[in-house]
Parts: sequence; structure tokens; C-alpha cells
Amino acid sequence: MSRHASRRRLTLVSLAGVGALSAAGISLLPSLASAAPCPDVEVVFARGTGEAPGLGITGTPLVNGLKSALPGKTVSSYAVDYAANFSQTSAGPGATDMTDRVKTIASNCPATAFVLGGYSQGGSVTDIALGIPTRLGTGRTIPSQLADRVKAVVVFGNPLRLSGRTIASASDLYGAKAKEFCNTGDPVCGNGRNSAAHLTYHLNGSVEQGARFAADKISGG
Repeated sequence: MSRHASRRRLTLVSLAGVGALSAAGISLLPSLASAAPCPDVEVVFARGTGEAPGLGITGTPLVNGLKSALPGKTVSSYAVDYAANFSQTSAGPGATDMTDRVKTIASNCPATAFVLGGYSQGGSVTDIALGIPTRLGTGRTIPSQLADRVKAVVVFGNPLRLSGRTIASASDLYGAKAKEFCNTGDPVCGNGRNSAAHLTYHLNGSVEQGARFAADKISGG
């Protein structure tokens, strides 16, 4: 084989190796995520039961509303990675993921503040992460030394109300920072019989109120 052909073959092999690494999700370049500057605020939100992975129908407008309400600050978001299953058994693992995310960002970004929240089963995820016992499982909780970094908690249709409790009544650490929405007739949080009431938080102004509440807490804090 000629020296030119040998060099050409080595080049092709090297390119194929880079392609294989890329296909496997391995980058040879520095991680953009690790190089990104820390945000002023991170919203960690758990979607509701049955919603596709992501922030969901309440979390997405909540984040957008918070960004609009805090024009001088950078706001990032994280969608809690959990099953949000109909059997209602995934809140515990969701709480662990929420807690792990807060701990990781808090460690890497000492000036970043947090807004936590959830919708429906995502409310239970939030409860457990805050250290509030529920009937929907157990998971890791946010260390108390990080409580000051959590500036606001916003939940919609939280099942905790079915036990006669709220975050405000159940948590000394987070109660004063919590805004909780439960529509009249909502069967998930209000023991009602109107299923539609559980689906309108993003339509009836609740999300906008939640975003303003969180923005006020951050600005005042």
C-alpha cells in the first residue's frame, strides 16, 4: 500500500471513529452545558400525570411568565425526569430527581436561586422533595441548608390538600414561600367532581399569578 493510500485510510478510520462516538452521544468537544454561565434563577418543575416529558401545560407558561417578570435576570428551567404514571407510584422517584437537580446546581452555581413547583402528581413530587410526608411514596429531600436558596414554590392541583394539609401548613421551611392553586371542583386537590377544573390552571390566570408570586419573592429576596 502506498504512503498516500495509507494516510487516506487512517483519515477515514479516524472520521468513522468520531462518527461512532457522536452516534453514541459522546462528544470530543468541551461540554457546552458545563461551559454555560450559571443562571440567576432556575425553575425546577414536575409535570402532571400522563403528560409527555417536559415542563407540561402549566410548567411551560410558568417559566415563560417568570422570564417576562424578571427582565434583568437569566432564568433557566429543568423538567423533572420521572414517569408521571397513572398508577401514581412515580412521585417518590420524581422527588429524588428534583432534589438531585437542586443539589447539583446549588453546588456548581452558588448564586443561583430556585423556584420549585409541580402540577397534579408533580405537586406530590414537590411535597416529597420539600420533606412533606405523603401517601404517594418517598424520595430524597432537599437538604435544609439549601432552603434559603429556594425562593418560591408554586403548585397546581396538589393532592396534598386531600389530606387536609397544604405546603403552608405542613412545612415550616417552605410554607411562607408557597403559592398553591386548587380550582373549585377539582377532584385531585379539592375532592370535587369536575374533572375539567383540574385542566384549566393554564387558562384561568393561575399560572400568571404563580409567576408573579415567584418573581416578587425573588425580587424581594
